[in-house]
Amino acid sequence: MDLFLTLLIIAIVLAVAGLLFYMQKKHVSFSIRVLLALGAGVVYGLLLQFFFAPDSSVIQQSMDWVNILGTGYVRFLQMIVMPLIFISILSAFTRMTLTKNLGKISALILGTLIATTAIAATIGITASSVFQLEAIDIPAGEAELSRGDALEESYAGMEAATLPQQIVELIPANPFLDLTGERPTSAIGVVIFSAFLGVAYLGVRRKQPEAADTFKGIVDALYAIIMRVVTLILRLTPYGVLAIMTRTVATSDLQAISTLGTFVLASYAALIVMFVIHLIILAATGLSPITYVKKAFPVLAFAFTSRTSAGALPMNIQTQKKLGVPEGIANFAGSFGLSIGQNGCAGIYPAMLAIMIAPTVGQNPLEPTFILLLIVVIAISSFGVAGVGGGATFAAILVLSALDFPIALAGLLISIEPLIDMGRTALNVSGSMVSGIFTSKVTGSLDKEVFSDPNEQLDTQDMQG
Repeated sequence: MDLFLTLLIIAIVLAVAGLLFYMQKKHVSFSIRVLLALGAGVVYGLLLQFFFAPDSSVIQQSMDWVNILGTGYVRFLQMIVMPLIFISILSAFTRMTLTKNLGKISALILGTLIATTAIAATIGITASSVFQLEAIDIPAGEAELSRGDALEESYAGMEAATLPQQIVELIPANPFLDLTGERPTSAIGVVIFSAFLGVAYLGVRRKQPEAADTFKGIVDALYAIIMRVVTLILRLTPYGVLAIMTRTVATSDLQAISTLGTFVLASYAALIVMFVIHLIILAATGLSPITYVKKAFPVLAFAFTSRTSAGALPMNIQTQKKLGVPEGIANFAGSFGLSIGQNGCAGIYPAMLAIMIAPTVGQNPLEPTFILLLIVVIAISSFGVAGVGGGATFAAILVLSALDFPIALAGLLISIEPLIDMGRTALNVSGSMVSGIFTSKVTGSLDKEVFSDPNEQLDTQDMQG
C-alpha cells in the first residue's frame, strides 16, 4: 500500500510538471508559469500534510524522488555560478564596459550592500522589540537542544574575525580553489581574479593588440556558451519551483510553526518592511518600484523556494540586465551580494536573535549603546556570509560570538528555520539587485528605456519553447 501511495504522489507531481511543459509550449508567460508552480506546490504540500504526517515513510520516500527534480535544478544552477561570474566579468573588460569609473562602481555597490544591511539590522531590532520576542519564551525540545549542542561543538573556539582579517579573507590565494566554491568568500575571490585578468588584458591590448584580439575571441566564445547553458537551466525553473515547494510544505512541522508563530510573524514583518525600503530606494532615484517588482518576481520566487542566493545568481544577473543594468555592474552586484551585505541572513536575522538573547545574559536590549554596537557588529560581520543554506546561522554565530552571547540559543529555531529562510533569501537577492540598479543610476549607466520596457523581461527572450 505504501508503495502505491508513493508512486501516486510522484505521479501527481509529474502530471503537474507535464501541465507546466504544455503551458511552455503554448508560450504562456514564464512569470505566470513560475507563479502557478509556486501555488501548485503549496496547495499539493498542504494536501499531503492533511493525509500524511511529515515524517511518515510515504512522505519520506516520495519526497526523496521529488527532490531529484528540485535539488537537481538547484545543483545545476550552482554548477554554473562560478563559471558565470568568471566569464561575465572578464568579458565586461574585453567589451570595455567597466573600464570607466571602476573604483566608483565597486565602492557604490559595496557601500549600498553594507548600508542596507545596517538598515536591515535596525529593522530586525525594531521587530524583536515590537513583538516582545525573548529566547526564554521559545520551547526547547530535544531537537532544539541537540541543535544547540551541535552549534557549540561545531563553532567551539571560533572567534569573530576583525575587519582587517575579513578583508584579507576576500583576497584569493588560490583562484582555482575559489572556482570550486570551496570558501564562503569564493565568489568575491573569483570576482577579484577576473578583474585582475581584465586589467591585464587592457594592458596587453595597448602593447600586443594581436594577442589581445585572440584572447578576446576566446573569451567571447566561452561567454556565448556559458550564457547558453544558463538559458537552458533557467527554462527548468517552473519545474524546480514546483518540486521544491511541494517538498518544503509537505515535510514542514506545522505544529512547531504554529507554536513559534510570533517569531515567524515578526520575521516576515521585518522582511516585508525591508523590501519596502528597497522599493523606496528605487523610487527616490526616480525609478518605478512597480516595474521592478514585475521584472524581479521570477528570480525572487525562485530564491524564496530554493533558499540559495548562489543558485539564484544566473537569474539575478539576467534580471538586472532586463532592468537596464550594464552587464559588468550586474555581475559585480550579484557576485558581491553572495558574500557581503545579505539583508535577510546577515542583517535582520542576527539582529533579532541578539535582541532576543540579550536579556538572558543581563543585557538591556534597548540600551542605545548596545543597539549601536549591535548594528556596527552586524555590518562588519556581514562580510563573507555564504550565499547558500546555513549562511544565516553562520552570520548569527559571528554576531553572537562577537557580543559574547551564548551560541547554543541560536538552535532554538531549528523547526521553523526553513520557513523563515525562504523570505530571508529572497530579500538577499533583492538587496543585491537593488545595489546594481542604484549604482547604475548614480553613475548614469542605467538604460532607462530598457528598465521601463515591459517587453524586456526574463521570460521574453530565450525562455520560451
